[in-house]
Amino acid sequence: MKAQAVHENVSVQDYLAGEQQTEIRHEYINGTTHALGGASPSHNLIAGNVFVALHAAARNSPCQVFMADMKVYLNIAGEDVFYYPDLLVSCDPEDNEDYYRTRPCLIVEVLSPTTERIDRREKFMAYTSLPSLQEYVLIAQDRQAVMVFRQKKSWKLELFQGGEQFSSSNCLKCTLPLVEVYHGVEL
Repeated sequence: MKAQAVHENVSVQDYLAGEQQTEIRHEYINGTTHALGGASPSHNLIAGNVFVALHAAARNSPCQVFMADMKVYLNIAGEDVFYYPDLLVSCDPEDNEDYYRTRPCLIVEVLSPTTERIDRREKFMAYTSLPSLQEYVLIAQDRQAVMVFRQKKSWKLELFQGGEQFSSSNCLKCTLPLVEVYHGVEL
């Protein structure tokens, strides 16, 4: 998905109100909004496959799983930031704003050619500043490869490829074979 700057000097209140009235999603970084482009069929299939597995795993827990339209709010060095991750899981019953979450424990991004650099660097730094975040998952859409960053005493990377399976072990107990993650996707 390609993002582009469209408005500057937008207040948080105007941004949140505007997001309820538009069909185009925007991420917000310290007063500047960035329109998000559409996603490829592979991107949608991968995100949908992971959502189904996470949603099933969350059934008998306090966790909620959101796909694409739920924002994450961060305050980084006094700057307000709202991102739309592809998937997020929040297990904190007090994390219940109507249009965003502040304490997710798991965030998933499906990598796109136009956003991969942002997902790997900018969003990694932003998301891992959240005290509640336990896992940040990056999923390639051009090959079977999943990177799971887990918060232990520091952030540790685990890489899964090919016929392997990966698990969300900290926040939501769930194991996903890569064959299921990539079901229906032509690589």
